[in-house]
Formats: sequence, C-alpha cells, structure tokens
Amino acid sequence: MGALHAGHVSLIRKAREIADTVLVSIFVNPTQFGPTEDFGRYPRPLERDLSILEKERVDALFLPSASEMYPGGYQTYVIVEELSQLHCGQFRPGHFRGVATIVLKLLNLVQPTAAVFGQKDAQQCVIIQRMVNDLNLGVRIVIGPTVRETDGLAVSSRNQYLSPTERTAAAVLYRSLQEAEKSVQNGERRTAAILSQVTDCISKEPLARLQYAELVKPLTLSPLRELDQEGILLLAVFIGRTRLIDNIRLRPSNPG
Repeated sequence: MGALHAGHVSLIRKAREIADTVLVSIFVNPTQFGPTEDFGRYPRPLERDLSILEKERVDALFLPSASEMYPGGYQTYVIVEELSQLHCGQFRPGHFRGVATIVLKLLNLVQPTAAVFGQKDAQQCVIIQRMVNDLNLGVRIVIGPTVRETDGLAVSSRNQYLSPTERTAAAVLYRSLQEAEKSVQNGERRTAAILSQVTDCISKEPLARLQYAELVKPLTLSPLRELDQEGILLLAVFIGRTRLIDNIRLRPSNPG
C-alpha cells in the first residue's frame, strides 16, 4: 500500500531473484479498512516511493485509482471463509475480505508468474495462499522473511505513527516473541505457559496493550494446545493508539 520501507525493498529484491521482470503495485485499498480505522491518514509519500522504486530498478509500477479498482456499482468480493474470521479477523471485520478481493484483482490484472508477500502479515499470507489454491490461480506465492529494526521491531508503514517514546516501547513486541522462543528452546511445549510469558512481558510495558496472542498451526491458523509440531505465535498489540502485529515460527526442541 505504499509508504515503502526496508521490508518492501526486501520483497522487491526477492522478486528480482526469481523473475526477469519485477512489477510493483501501490494501492491504498479502501475495502480493507474499517470505518474507524486509519484509511484517511494512512501515509502516501508517492514521490519518495517512486525514488525507492527507481533505485531498485523496478521495471513497472501499477498505480491505479480507487475509482478504477472499484467503479460505480461494484459489488463483487472474495471471502476466504474460516481463515478470515480468526485472530485479526475477529477484531477487524471485513478486513480480509478487502485483502482477498484486491489481491485477486491485482493478480488478474497483472497475470504474474509469482507474487511476493512478507511474513510479518502471517495471517494474510495464509489467506492469500488458500485463495490461490482454491481458485486455481496458477501463480506462485513467495513469502519473504520479516525485516526488523536494530531493536527487533518489525518494519511497518504504521511505525511512523509512533512518538519517540512509543517507538521505544514498541520493541516489547519482539522481546515477548524472543521470550517465547527461548522458553521453547528450553523445552517448554505447553501453549498456556508460552502465551503466559508473552503476556507477562508485554504487561510490563505501560504503553502497550495486548489485543491477542495465539499459538497456531501454520496452514490452518487453528490453535495449538501443545507445541508438538511447528507453530506460529501471532501477536497484535496497541502501542498508544497504534496497532502493531508481529509473529514468530516456533519449533519444539525435541519433536515427538
């Protein structure tokens, strides 16, 4: 959606590794924002974005308007039923309907051989892959690793909403994920114990408010009662008024 940062650049470079031609789309998609969310103030530094794309030697930019993507009378949407109701979907009704719809439209318009997405939006990645498989789209979905700042905070366009004090506080997200990872490496498998450590870590930061922490299966996003297989720890936290998400893959130290 623009406001390009190091995470986006890493996806562009990943695309360059697997394809001869790289196209980037920039579109702040209105259908994935709720009525009280930040669509109106979402950053749109187009000139800066163009400079980054030129530096990265991107071959083409697709920059549609909202009226082009959703002309008058538009009424067709894509819903990935179960996956869209979980986790972020519980707190952002309609969000993933908007995501799935715009991604399908972009894939149909561009007809790429591959599309690259970032692991930071883990639930989005699972939903897009499910949609691609279910609708036989024939495009390869490639997931690039999360890019982090020096203190571990996942880079995000919304990080610029944070005040300096909030920016310092936001490092608690990654600290909590590291605490969980360390616990698992030490042999912990109980989901309740792992999530309790995350909750305790975040509760120590006065500016942080945990929305949810869940340990889930990578393909279905359904809860793991015990870490007897690889799981993803999903996290959503408010730092002041800014909602941030993050995740980490966890593997049992001694798989059964």
